[in-house]
Amino acid sequence: MASITGRTANFLSTRLDPVVRALARNQVRLFRLTHGRLFNKFLRKPALVIDVVGRSSGEPRPVMLMRIERGDDFVVCGSNGGNPRTPNWYRNLQAAGEAFVEIPGERIETTFREVTEADERAECWALLTAGYPDFASYQELTDRVLPIGLLERITA
Repeated sequence: MASITGRTANFLSTRLDPVVRALARNQVRLFRLTHGRLFNKFLRKPALVIDVVGRSSGEPRPVMLMRIERGDDFVVCGSNGGNPRTPNWYRNLQAAGEAFVEIPGERIETTFREVTEADERAECWALLTAGYPDFASYQELTDRVLPIGLLERITA
């Protein structure tokens, strides 16, 4: 059964999307202003900021996401709060194939790949729901299969 916080996030992102976007932009700005020392959590869980090039605008688009790690890489989920539509930032990642990840004290260049193989997807889903249980609620609240991706560090 979907959690109260999962249902609330779903409602907010569905009905009050402009407000949610404004709050997210402000949190990214404050995260960057403090170099990630403050505003580095979302709903008391570790967060990160990604910069991905917009597929239409060609401009960098920052977005704050839950910080779910798998080794040196970052697992991302295009949940959109359980909305019927995949979020723009995820579609931008699919188009760009790369992004920068910011965590406190570090800016990391990454490549993006979608996780489609069943065993790897199950492993990443377990990490996502362990790190932020509301992902399971979001999956329950939508008919689409939530896409999962990996942001893999580029090592020089």
